[in-house]
Amino acid sequence: MTTTLAPPGSALRRPVRAWWRDAAGLATWLSVLFVVALWVSGRGLQDLGSDFFTSTGRLTGLVSADLLLLQLLLMARIPWVERSYGQDELARRHRLIGFTSITLLAAHIVLISLGYAATDRSGLLGEVWTLVTTYAGMLLATAGTLALIMVAVTSVRAARRRLRYESWHLLHLYAYLGAGLALPHQLWTGADFTASPVATVFWWTAYATAAGAVLVFRLGLPIWLNVRHHLVVEQVVREAPGVVSVYLRGRRLDRLPVVAGQFFVWRFRSGPGWTRGKPFSLSAVPDTHGNRLRITAKDLGPGSRRLARLRPGTRALFEGPYGRLTGTVRKGPKLAMFASGIGITPLRALLAELPYLPGEAVLFLRAGRHADLLFRRELDELATRRGLRIHYLLGRRSRDRASWLPENYAPVPDEQVLRHLVPDIAEHDVYVCGPDAWTAAVLDTARRAGVPADRVHSERFGW
Repeated sequence: MTTTLAPPGSALRRPVRAWWRDAAGLATWLSVLFVVALWVSGRGLQDLGSDFFTSTGRLTGLVSADLLLLQLLLMARIPWVERSYGQDELARRHRLIGFTSITLLAAHIVLISLGYAATDRSGLLGEVWTLVTTYAGMLLATAGTLALIMVAVTSVRAARRRLRYESWHLLHLYAYLGAGLALPHQLWTGADFTASPVATVFWWTAYATAAGAVLVFRLGLPIWLNVRHHLVVEQVVREAPGVVSVYLRGRRLDRLPVVAGQFFVWRFRSGPGWTRGKPFSLSAVPDTHGNRLRITAKDLGPGSRRLARLRPGTRALFEGPYGRLTGTVRKGPKLAMFASGIGITPLRALLAELPYLPGEAVLFLRAGRHADLLFRRELDELATRRGLRIHYLLGRRSRDRASWLPENYAPVPDEQVLRHLVPDIAEHDVYVCGPDAWTAAVLDTARRAGVPADRVHSERFGW
């Protein structure tokens, strides 16, 4: 089965403004500086000499709370933030801010406990018990802290490797609970939150902004899009061993705000566990009739394995679209696409959608054997109809070096092979999608071949 694709360039274009990224970064730093300024205005510096532990505990608590709210904003899936940073960069920043926040929260607990114990001339453990059991909102704050610690522990790389994406995603939602349970403590016993009208306005605005972003972009927008487009499974097609495509039909999909290269988080209402979302890229954007699209996935776990068992008529729920591996980041007319295995999914959609003249686009598709090549017929049709040049890279990878090429290329440096096959590679926009190690090898080769950094586009769908 094949799908009819929209004409090149017909999909909705949403340009990425360079200043969006700068504005988001500036707002982040300004919020932290403002929180420090609130601490200074509340005699934070003066109190360092007389009550060092309590004063520094106040500061770490304030900055931790601010970073926690910034985490919620990063998790809120705000469209212009997603398109400015991309999923992999947002995930990296989210982890960095998250671990910094939880570290400062731990420091806040220890320092405040030490400061109060010194003031009351009591033991540390006894003081902690008194704080938790007698101060307003502290029991809720303790429960929230435990929830945040659980999120942080399960976000450590070693722990993530042992968790399914669906399980990790479910556990990660407890960050919302942790932030919500911390609010009463901050309002009832956190003097720095209510010490002045400016502080009160700032914190209420910060909490309202974070909560509003979550409600609008994580709940409201997905609900509205699902009601509007009403996607159902039309057909499931086996593409290769362990790989299936799911064709979905809906209403007015030509108005779905998606472009080639993006992905959605999908839930299919079929059997136990359907509420756990799984991200899959589009392998074909909505067709010319605006009522059908396609996702393609490899059997890499329970979430992707269940796609093969879907039946026509099954309701599909989605969140998104997300990602910036799209034509909006393109700098020039020439394209060089590098895909390995299931990584061809977003790039195949891009090659069908993006405008280019015959000879201006080249694809390198890596697979272990002919049977593993995905969309072979569709890609060959693009080569015939639009002048796409294709290099199928078949065979085992070299075991002697980190290379993106099959082992039969081993005697020749990767960048030399690339320059031979694409002499003007430095003039191309390079799009890369595949396993992390393979992607890293391509990116390194592109750099050594002289491709400017702003012409290299990749997005690792890590979590």
